[in-house]
Amino acid sequence: MDVKPLVSGSFLVALGVIIPTIFHMTGVGGTIFLPMHIPVLFAGIILGPGLAALVGILCPILSHLLTGMPPLSPVPMLPIMVVELAVYGIAMGYLFNRYSLNIWTSLLGAMILGRLAAGLTVAVMAPLFNLPLKPLPFIQGAIVTGLPGIILQFLIIPSVTQRFFTSYRKKEISKSP
Repeated sequence: MDVKPLVSGSFLVALGVIIPTIFHMTGVGGTIFLPMHIPVLFAGIILGPGLAALVGILCPILSHLLTGMPPLSPVPMLPIMVVELAVYGIAMGYLFNRYSLNIWTSLLGAMILGRLAAGLTVAVMAPLFNLPLKPLPFIQGAIVTGLPGIILQFLIIPSVTQRFFTSYRKKEISKSP
C-alpha cells in the first residue's frame, strides 16, 4: 500500500483546517478569501478525484468540530460546504488528471461545478429545514462575496501547479506501464 497519497491528503486536510482558522483569528473573513478551498483544489491536482473528495469532506467537518466554523446555525453552512468542497475535489481531480485539461480550465470548471453543487444543496435543504435560502441568490452571493478568494485561487493555484505539480504529474505518468 502506497502511503504517500494518505500522507499528502492528511497534510492537505490539516492545511484546510489551519489556514481558515488563521484567517478567522486575524479577523479576515473566510467567506471573502475562501481559504479552505485552496487545499481541496490542490488535493484534486495531487491526489485525483477520490481522495480529493475525502479531503473536501473532512476539511469542513474537522474544522467545525475543532473551531465551530463553518457553522450549523443560523445558516447551516457545514453541510453546504461539505458538498461544495467534495465536488471541488472530484471535479479538479477529473478535469486536471483524468481529462488532462489545462489548469485554468480545470480550476474554472471545478469552481463552477462546486458552486452549482452548493446551490443544489441549498435547494434540497431550504424546504426540508424551513431555511430562508434560495439557490440562485445563494450562489450569486457566494460569488460576489468570495470574489477576492476566487481571484486569489486563480493567482495561486495555476502558478504553484505549473511550478511544482506539472513535473510531478509527468513523472507519475512516465512511471505507469
